[in-house]
Amino acid sequence: MQVTETLNEGLKRKLDLSIPATELSEQLDAKLNELKDRVQLKGFRPGKVPFAHLKKVYGRAAMSEVMQEAINSGVQKTLDEREERAALQPQIDLPEDQENINKVFDGDADLAFTVTYEVLPEIELMDFKKISVSRPVIEVPEEEIQEQLDRVVESNTPYEAAPEGTKAENGHRVMMNFLGKIDGEPFDGGKAENTPIVLGSGQFIPGFEEQIIGVKAGENKTIEVTFPDDYRAEHLAGKTAQFDVEVLSVEVPGKVEVNDEFAQQLGVESVEKLREAIRDSIQSEYDKLTERRVKRLVLDALDDAHKFDVPEQLVEQEFNSIWERVKHEIEHHGRSFEDEGTTEEDARKDYQRIAERRVRLGLVVAEIGSKNEIQVTEDEHKQALMAEVQRFPGQEQEVYDYYLKNQNALQSLRAPIFESKVIAFVTELADVKDETVTKDELIKMVEEDNEDEVPEAHVHHDHHDHDHDDHDHDHDH
Repeated sequence: MQVTETLNEGLKRKLDLSIPATELSEQLDAKLNELKDRVQLKGFRPGKVPFAHLKKVYGRAAMSEVMQEAINSGVQKTLDEREERAALQPQIDLPEDQENINKVFDGDADLAFTVTYEVLPEIELMDFKKISVSRPVIEVPEEEIQEQLDRVVESNTPYEAAPEGTKAENGHRVMMNFLGKIDGEPFDGGKAENTPIVLGSGQFIPGFEEQIIGVKAGENKTIEVTFPDDYRAEHLAGKTAQFDVEVLSVEVPGKVEVNDEFAQQLGVESVEKLREAIRDSIQSEYDKLTERRVKRLVLDALDDAHKFDVPEQLVEQEFNSIWERVKHEIEHHGRSFEDEGTTEEDARKDYQRIAERRVRLGLVVAEIGSKNEIQVTEDEHKQALMAEVQRFPGQEQEVYDYYLKNQNALQSLRAPIFESKVIAFVTELADVKDETVTKDELIKMVEEDNEDEVPEAHVHHDHHDHDHDDHDHDHDH
């Protein structure tokens, strides 16, 4: 096989390859000999079909397979010999001259084709010990523990039937049946029976609870509310609905004694243990914010320290993925780029920058994982799958089957695990100093990190036998 390089510019490569006709003929004969013992042709016993007749019947189809296999193996062999890694699948351009193609099929001409691709850049990793990170930590305030305890008490408050004729007011619990309609037609999720609602709790759509105030047990009432524009169910967002409400009962709250007996009803030994559990729960949420902040700082440091050209194809792929989601968000909410304080042209530039950053960080993260043999175990992968399945109550089997049938989707679950393990590895080596901050200060840090937030979009290009996510981390998952 002959290889001639015709372009070597930055990361771009273009090669002319030529596979001799003699080599193709040898491979064709070998393939036909494999077929000889398997095919059955009328008038011939199995394995007794003359080679010339077999070639006449199957020759062109077999040659098509031989050519494809020769092209694939030829390209891979060439990349291996050149010690290059293609960023994406190389583009193969075959000759368009039909006469020439026929000669190749007939074994009278060499197979010549062009290969175009971009190579992955060589990455010289920084010394991670030079990364300096200030890790914001929070000591959970006692008043916040008390506030959470008060909410626990409120959610476990017993209720008893109010005296007959009592009008519902804030703090009362109303048991009801209701049926929601839009333009006179019931909608999915708009029906419920024997449902409790504590007035003033803000559990329902804005305006719903306010119209329940003053009702009595046994009353029927129709109320009208408008779903928020950003309501999670898209088919209801911004719509006005009428609810036919049947009031079953009005109940008043009883008193709760916060003592060890109350704590034991919740499954803990004592009030002290209950407060400890609440503290741990709040601390866990703050730790997640801290982790996000540290992750962003580490990625920023990696981005600053690794400046290299990235494959244009990967950046274009990532940008297109982001842009589709950005346009969907804009159009879905009936807004324009001007409403967001920018123009489409400026937005494109910003997201192009983000796409390039994501790709660069993705390559750096992959290189760190490869050089340090960081891998996602099968147990970790299974745990990620089960966590994803549990996000969809009532649809667990459907979601589980989807991932089992879609290997790309299944493999994508490894990406955030791999990235987190790499970041943890780098953080362990970095110079990290704890800094005590307030809740508001930490939240402000995370919000500022997310000012460039864009709809989720990832490029998955695993070049080191690892799955990873090329996040910009200007957004949160």
